[in-house]
Amino acid sequence: MNFKNQKYALLFLFVTVLSLNGFAHDDHSEIKEVKTEKFNAGDMIMHHVLDAHELHFFTLNKGEANEFHASLRLPIILWTKDGLDMFSASHFYHNEKEEHGHKYYAHKNYVMSHEHIYYANEAGGLSFDEKNKINNTTPLDLSFTKSVLGLFVAAIIMLLIFISVARASKRRRGMAPKGLQNMMETMILFIRDEVAVPSIGEKKADKFTPFLLTTFFFIWIANLLGLIPFLGGFNVMGTMSVTLVLALVVFIITTVNGNGNYWKHILWPSGVPLPIKLLLVPIEIFGMFMKPIVLMIRLTANITAGHIIILAFVSLIYIFGEQSAGAGYGAGIGSLIFMIFMNLIELLVAFLQAYVFTLLTALYFGSAVEEAHH
Repeated sequence: MNFKNQKYALLFLFVTVLSLNGFAHDDHSEIKEVKTEKFNAGDMIMHHVLDAHELHFFTLNKGEANEFHASLRLPIILWTKDGLDMFSASHFYHNEKEEHGHKYYAHKNYVMSHEHIYYANEAGGLSFDEKNKINNTTPLDLSFTKSVLGLFVAAIIMLLIFISVARASKRRRGMAPKGLQNMMETMILFIRDEVAVPSIGEKKADKFTPFLLTTFFFIWIANLLGLIPFLGGFNVMGTMSVTLVLALVVFIITTVNGNGNYWKHILWPSGVPLPIKLLLVPIEIFGMFMKPIVLMIRLTANITAGHIIILAFVSLIYIFGEQSAGAGYGAGIGSLIFMIFMNLIELLVAFLQAYVFTLLTALYFGSAVEEAHH
């Protein structure tokens, strides 16, 4: 095995070790009482949309003695009062308990409720305030969550694609591109010629094009991961912390590269009467911070909304199925048709959201480096 293949093998081994108890199912070998809880569409949708410490693929025989959960349990990494503590999330996802309407799991001196990890109280459970809110203290959670895993998967896919395209381009120098190289070069030229150059200017576009290309393909690939059935429900760009970091990087690059004309326009616009300046300058400063916030919220809301709509159609099958078998079959056929339609729409949305984020980013960069007009 050559060195490059060894790197991929080591990377695969690293991810496998991180997952600790990896692909697992809950232990339901003992006979238990059959659950007859009414289907809750809101809980099901939020469970799939929000971040989690596991990748849940599917459940068989739900509520029965032989209930089976196919899932990838991710590593829990906590910085506690006693130092670093690591263990598999599989220790949490069994023996569900409930207090004051809050369901939780317990392990060691920790409890996990709605994917948030707290220190357990003296009784090994949750403590509540007068408003029935959990007031247990929390360790610093550095866990390898579903969204973090999605980030790594998207980054690895992007690296493999671009490394393959770069090798093909070098190998076929002077020849017409074909296959994956042809598709990727078309997309790269589109971002450079239709996004970067018109928004930033031909002279300065090359400086920002690598970042714009990375942003576009990373968001696009991450969005596509969330549309693959039975992959665990990745919602990377629907996670606020992920889009917050992307928006923060855009803000830093814009601020650092802002020229004198950019700052003069914000802090002391020329040709404007003094009373208007006193009103306009705070608005401009506020707008400077609002731009990345809008980027963050727009991307998060649009991607999450698409997932919620698809899951809502899935929920209709169970809701009507609880009423009668015939209604369940009818709702299933209708929901399936709408789900296929929405998935096709989401394929377009996955591209559009990556394109719009990249375009707005390019416009912000362009405004920061634009020269004064005389």
